Formats: sequence, structure tokens, C-alpha cells
Amino acid sequence: MTDAEGPSLSTDTAQRIVEALLFATPVPLTEAEILAYLPEPLPVLPLLRALQTDYAGRGVQIEEHGGRWAVRTAPDLGRYLQRLQIKPKTLSQAALETLAIIAYRQPVTRAEIEQIRGVTVSRGTLDLLVDTGWVRPRGRKAVPGRPVTWVTTPAFLDHFDLQSLDDLPRLEELTGAGLFDALAAGSDEPDEKD
Repeated sequence: MTDAEGPSLSTDTAQRIVEALLFATPVPLTEAEILAYLPEPLPVLPLLRALQTDYAGRGVQIEEHGGRWAVRTAPDLGRYLQRLQIKPKTLSQAALETLAIIAYRQPVTRAEIEQIRGVTVSRGTLDLLVDTGWVRPRGRKAVPGRPVTWVTTPAFLDHFDLQSLDDLPRLEELTGAGLFDALAAGSDEPDEKD
């Protein structure tokens, strides 16, 4: 009788199933999504932690970002694999500003984004951010007109290597790095239109 047919799934077999699943899936998975693939309910977190330990120091590793788990290339090997990377679509200044506002102020409406940026947000800007998978509508704000609110997605956390939104740099860190000085120096130029 195999492990899958027996009365209880061995930890080794469960860990192998989780490992295979993480390699096969094109998107990061939550613990609940992983559990759905196991033939019987088992605590998934210990299996994932054991895999993390097994893969520590290897060419790939098991990572968790925003409650989702995936296999990723070890960060120190990225420079050797640059030829494999597909050139990412570059975001306009308007899209970057909009993404930053959504990340820091979510859930946020289009009108609130426009108020912060001081210019109208084109539909194309939000469409681009939705197409990248980094933002999504969350619902409607309980105010007159019931505008749609926007939030970031787990794909945003994964792409920017963040465990959670708490890992976003704080305003003091950005100021300390001189980011706002650089922005102020370029403020004499007119804003790029969406």
C-alpha cells in the first residue's frame, strides 16, 4: 500500500507534494491553496518551513511574500541569470506615482489619487497597473457616488520582495536617502501628462 492509499499521509510524502506543487505552479500560493492539494488535512506551515531549511543556501529557495509561497532564485545568483529575464515593461512617472500612492494610502479612490498628485489620473494608468497585476479594485467607498477603491495585490509584494506592506520604506527613510531632494531639484520641469 502506498502512502497516498494508507490511513495517514507521511510527513515526507506531504513535503514532497508541497515541493512539487511549488515548482509546478506559475503563481505563489497561500497555505490554504496548498492544503487543498494534500489528500488529507495537515499543518502546511511546518512543511513549508522544513522546505525552506532544506533549500537554504541552494540555487533556489522557498520564499513567503504577503502570505503566499513560491520557489525563487537565490538573490545572490540573479546577476548570473540576467540573460534569462524578460525585459520588464517600464512604467511612466505617472504610473509610478499612482502605484506609490495606492501602496501607501490603500484603499484609495481615483479622486484621492488625483488630489495627492495634483493631476488627473488617466484610465490607461490604472489599466496598466491592473495589467501588471500589482493593483486591483477592492470595493466601493461608502460616500456619495460610491467610488471604487484601489489596493495593491500579493503580486505587488512578491515583485518588490516585500513580506507585507509594513516593509515599505517609511517617509523618514526616503527623506534620509535624499529622494525628496532629487524630486525637488527636478520640480522646475513641467509634470508629465498621463
